[in-house]
Amino acid sequence: MSFKEDVADLAKRAISAQAVAQTEEATKNAIVMPFLRVLGFDVFDPTQIIPEYVADVGLKKGEKIDYACKIGDRIEYLVEAKSVSTNLRDAQYSQLFRYFHTSDANIGILTNGLHIWFFTDLEAPNKMDATPFFKFDLLSYDDNDLKELEKFHKSNFKIETIQAAASSLKYLRGAMNFIEGQWSDPDEEFVRMVARGFYEGKLTGAVVNELKPIVRRAFDDLFRQRAKHKIDVAFDGGLDEAIPTVDDKKIETTAEEMQGFMIVRAIAAEVAPVSRIALRDAQSYCAILFDDNNRKPIVRLHFNGKSKFLTVFGAEKEGSRHDIEQVEDIYRSAGAIKDAVRAYAE
Repeated sequence: MSFKEDVADLAKRAISAQAVAQTEEATKNAIVMPFLRVLGFDVFDPTQIIPEYVADVGLKKGEKIDYACKIGDRIEYLVEAKSVSTNLRDAQYSQLFRYFHTSDANIGILTNGLHIWFFTDLEAPNKMDATPFFKFDLLSYDDNDLKELEKFHKSNFKIETIQAAASSLKYLRGAMNFIEGQWSDPDEEFVRMVARGFYEGKLTGAVVNELKPIVRRAFDDLFRQRAKHKIDVAFDGGLDEAIPTVDDKKIETTAEEMQGFMIVRAIAAEVAPVSRIALRDAQSYCAILFDDNNRKPIVRLHFNGKSKFLTVFGAEKEGSRHDIEQVEDIYRSAGAIKDAVRAYAE
């Protein structure tokens, strides 16, 4: 199989394991070891994978890291695994920090089987950064994520390439955080920079204060226009033909459900004709189907309860839950949605 197919197969395994592999050991066996195989390692070859790797660190004696991964004669990856139920944001991984400092490893990996975080030492040599430079989510990834993940495959490993990518991803994350901050609350310097492109008068403090809400609204309007353009493309020129009719008078397709349908259609348009993406509403959920066939489910929108979530279906019809706060958050699940559509289209 191709690398992409291997990752898709691993994602199916991870979804199935969610309900049963609740302990750390079960997560290792069910997902983490298969993940290392996807990266090209023979998990049963001690010259490639050293489980329960021991290295004395200062006063800490006999501590173990879950896996040390060797490429050639060097340990390149240190892997610390948590149970599938662990939220990595809350995870304690001090061992990974300490081991990284005392070993020659270039990459630290923290995972709960579903989410995989990659660390290196961009901030200070041989000291693992506090924040990961790359996060991979098995339940929601796209082609760009796959390209980044493939750089960690044993046969592709080049530390120079990974470090260059890590640096780029770090700056990308910084740029996104800056833009997001300016979007929600642009500061005076940013407003002045933007205003120089369209305001001909003197940029006094009073003028800058007047322009600040205008700049903030410009961000919002630009985002809406781009989102609308994507949706218009997805509808292939016709909104009316895309809106389904529902005979059951007890069922009402809400505006949010229609917006969700449009977003799913926009995502699916990248891999299949939009005419093959259909909506069929029900009382408890709103189904989005391929070829209007209820045996080919893509997504179910659960918008009628206290919280909103999607069920995204894989090729084997297994569903994975994706919680969202607002309808636009569906875009976070674009990778899984495209995979579902692609499986039916092929």
